[in-house]
Amino acid sequence: MPQMSPILWFLLFIMFSITMMLFNNMNFFSYKPLITKKTESKLMFTKNKYWSW
Repeated sequence: MPQMSPILWFLLFIMFSITMMLFNNMNFFSYKPLITKKTESKLMFTKNKYWSW
């Protein structure tokens, strides 16, 4: 049975790592969250909370 040299294992690892990173980046950046007007107004008008210890 033929064996792979260490450099080929390393190249295989690099190839799969790059593929995984590209796949994860494409999935991460393809999602666009929907922000409704209700949440936008909530975020804009938050009250400051002062803690007294």
